[in-house]
Amino acid sequence: MKTEKGGHLFGIVLAAAVGVLVAVGTIWPIPPAKIYLTGVEGRTGRNWLMPPPRTPEQAVRNLADDISLKDWRDGYNTLANKDQFTQFEFEHDLEGYYPSLRAEASLAGFEVVPLHTSADSAEVQLKLQWTTVVGAPINTRNLKVVRVGQDWKVNWPLIRKPDVPAQVVAEDFKRWSVILPGAGDVFGRIGNVASAHVKIIDMHPIQRAEGLVILGEIRNDDTAPVNVSVDATLLSKDQKPFASEGCFDSIDHVLLPGEVTPFSIMFPNQKLSEVGSIRMDPSAILVSAPEIPDIAVQNAKLNPAPDASVGGDLVNPTGSPVSVVHIISGLYDKNGNMVWMVEKYMDRALSPQTPTPFDIPIPEDLARKIATQRTIVSSFDYGGSI
Repeated sequence: MKTEKGGHLFGIVLAAAVGVLVAVGTIWPIPPAKIYLTGVEGRTGRNWLMPPPRTPEQAVRNLADDISLKDWRDGYNTLANKDQFTQFEFEHDLEGYYPSLRAEASLAGFEVVPLHTSADSAEVQLKLQWTTVVGAPINTRNLKVVRVGQDWKVNWPLIRKPDVPAQVVAEDFKRWSVILPGAGDVFGRIGNVASAHVKIIDMHPIQRAEGLVILGEIRNDDTAPVNVSVDATLLSKDQKPFASEGCFDSIDHVLLPGEVTPFSIMFPNQKLSEVGSIRMDPSAILVSAPEIPDIAVQNAKLNPAPDASVGGDLVNPTGSPVSVVHIISGLYDKNGNMVWMVEKYMDRALSPQTPTPFDIPIPEDLARKIATQRTIVSSFDYGGSI
């Protein structure tokens, strides 16, 4: 009898708790949480708790939630202009048509900014912040939203994949290969091969609000390609080391013979006034690499303040897409001294034979000091540098 009463009481408490949770979930749903049901007519076996798109902003938020979940089917089906392109085109407009940083990215967040609204149409700006292994690029789309009955639907501004005419592209280039004579040898550091020759040809520190930055340039003086990096150690007034940092990716790591790359090394929260001297440690190992045609930089120019930047067009001269493109621009004053370095990863693959614009912001307080720029590009495939 005691057990029956206890079980009955537990059942009442459990039912009450479930009722409270259902009520809370109904009043304060958590978008874009989805509930998968079976046998729901018109939903192909599933439905979801999303606020109905009764406003232009809510229609855009719902679409952004679908993009965040990579639910391309549901997102595509909500579009007002889906008859103008396929679901495949919609998905790849956002992720890219080839392997790239964007294809592997996830949506970290988004911002919906209303621009203009009338009775039956609206303009809304959608800012999508993607998370990649090398940063968080923001992609902005200005959307037209239209009223359809009680609801609002988005006209998606599809950017179509450029059509490149069929052609034969001759690729005739040198290739350097490193052959290891034995299993005990370390790649690039073979006992009977001299160390790679690289030289720092410029180095100077500058103070920024975020910390101490070391700017410089390094040159490959060898007759073979090298993978290069630079470390720096700050020494106090009494010549004791107190901080060390490396350039990480703020450099073009693979240099062919004679090539030069800018580099920058950041020491967060450090002050130049506390530094007695700086020890620079360049390192380089021999690597296998092809001498393929460089990604061409066309129409490169400095755009003045406000909104100072360096921009131009990139052209992939090969016959294959390039998965990842890293742009580095060294910025110089009228005397040729390096003032700053900016960089950017293109989050989409670079299509063959197609000019692709780029734009990299420059700190406003440095813009007036800059007279010239030199932009270089390194490219990577998922198999390595190319």
